[in-house]
Amino acid sequence: MTKEQFQQIAPSIPHEPGCYKYYSATEELLYVGKAKDLRKRVASYFNKNVDNYKTRRLVQLIARIEYTVTGTEHDAFLLENSLIKHYQPRFNIDLKDDKTYPYIVLKKEHFPRVFLTRRLIRDGSEYLGPFTGVTRVRELLDLVKQNIPLRTCNLNLAPSQIAKGRYKVCLEYHLGNCKGPCQGLQSEEDYAENLQQVRHILKGNTGEVVKELRREMQAAAENLEFEKAEMYKAKITSLQAFEAKSTVVNPALGNLDVIAILSEEGFYFVSYMMVVNGSVIYTRTLEIERKTGEEQEEDVLALALARFREIYHSNSREVIAPMLINLTDADLKLTVPKQGDKRKLLDLCLKNASYFAQDRRRKDTLLLGEKAADAAAVGKVNPVLKDLQQALSLPQLPTHIECFDNSNFQGSYPVSAMVYFRNGYPSKKDYRHYNVKTVVGINDFASMAEVVERRYRRLTAEGKSLPQLVIIDGGKGQLSAALESIRKLGLEGQMTVVGLAKREESIFFPGDSEPLNLPFDSPAHLLIRRIRDEVHNFGITFHRKLRSAGTFKNELEGIPGIGAKTATELLQRFRSVAKIKTLTERELTGAVGQSKAALVFRYFHGAGQENEG
Repeated sequence: MTKEQFQQIAPSIPHEPGCYKYYSATEELLYVGKAKDLRKRVASYFNKNVDNYKTRRLVQLIARIEYTVTGTEHDAFLLENSLIKHYQPRFNIDLKDDKTYPYIVLKKEHFPRVFLTRRLIRDGSEYLGPFTGVTRVRELLDLVKQNIPLRTCNLNLAPSQIAKGRYKVCLEYHLGNCKGPCQGLQSEEDYAENLQQVRHILKGNTGEVVKELRREMQAAAENLEFEKAEMYKAKITSLQAFEAKSTVVNPALGNLDVIAILSEEGFYFVSYMMVVNGSVIYTRTLEIERKTGEEQEEDVLALALARFREIYHSNSREVIAPMLINLTDADLKLTVPKQGDKRKLLDLCLKNASYFAQDRRRKDTLLLGEKAADAAAVGKVNPVLKDLQQALSLPQLPTHIECFDNSNFQGSYPVSAMVYFRNGYPSKKDYRHYNVKTVVGINDFASMAEVVERRYRRLTAEGKSLPQLVIIDGGKGQLSAALESIRKLGLEGQMTVVGLAKREESIFFPGDSEPLNLPFDSPAHLLIRRIRDEVHNFGITFHRKLRSAGTFKNELEGIPGIGAKTATELLQRFRSVAKIKTLTERELTGAVGQSKAALVFRYFHGAGQENEG
């Protein structure tokens, strides 16, 4: 990437802490870095003469740049570590060995020891961290030792061993740093209370500890013990300044899907994060046009979540969201956090949605330069089309582009969408949506074959022109299905048909084993991404219309005597119809009253079935 090319994308990079990723033209992840100020740090690679050969070579290979905003520079450190461990970029060397950031472990044993470690072992112990500075961790452990009596020995303090009287208290007991559990002088319950204080300190919940230190400081000052009071003051300052751990990397979080929504200027911006083993692995934001009078934010979130989980093949069993949404999967847990690590992840997801919205407005301005509908109406050709023709080696300028996408709502209700770009601008009056008619169940390949055949059979019958470029969103499988229909209609060779991989945004040509990867910020790639986002947006909008019209009426509303309000109450409380089917009549009564509970229970279990309530 040249300095001039970087200057074109520089305004889209915020002055915020975070991580940046450099990709090659073949989509190889070359380098992951962290920054207190993303734009300044990335610009430093292009705005100065670099003496180091490795860095010069890295800059020559960069084809596109991605970034993820974090809350603090501390979080950027930890996200960088997570990404390097996961992807092993060849230009990163510092974190690819066995070294990693330290944790503080509460060992799983009787009277658990608390100590620093760099090895995270899945033995049931509790790990707090990771921390970015080992010096501060040691200082904190010293602070804990001075204020909370814990054992430091490695003795086996099982009750049977203590009962044998094999141990004697050591110097730590006489210094007041330990209460002597080895001789039975401290119970495990009392020790557990001390551990809870340690957790509070390490997690940054220092309020109660600070209150106690303030009382000690005040008492020392009243007794004219000014040196002791100063020591307590230093401890208080250290506790208040310490950030215990990152919300970006926390093994205790496990696997999560995080989703947030931002509403502004006629659009929803839905941001998604996939968290694997406590680490953010994928981030993606989708733009969805708002429709006045239609469904609310929770409905948009539910549809977008189903789409993201399909694209990224997520198998996590917990979703973090800013509000209650309808999840038809009974095994999927929904969490709406108010505070803590999960709330911080949700805030981070929302922050990235905000930056995406800003970046989208800038890119739309650069790409279109004026309202798309007005430009298309007067037949003005977007100059980006010449770049696209050259990038894809098209025989004609692609003034007519169509893109197809299949979607379903949480494994049901398959539909397809087609968007039409004329002269490089969206022509929304020519958009089409399709209810899949001939396919039973969820079959993306068969659905794609059906709608492509229906579209071009109709264009041919009506004598209308065919597109120069057809984009099939979904990769090789859907591309093959679409080509089958085009051959069936005798239209092979009259259009260029390509497949677009959902995750990598790689372009597949029929018969090619390797995909084409366009430079990330090239005009051609930006146009293709816009078309892809438009077809996703249009497909989700179609789902919303169908659901608003009652097309997706849930099974509960089909029960005689049960209306939409009662059905909604049941779903909000029990999350899915599958779960409701397993409930007893007594459990249903607690939710909707005796008469309606009886109707629901008898519908699913039969009037003659014995009521287990």
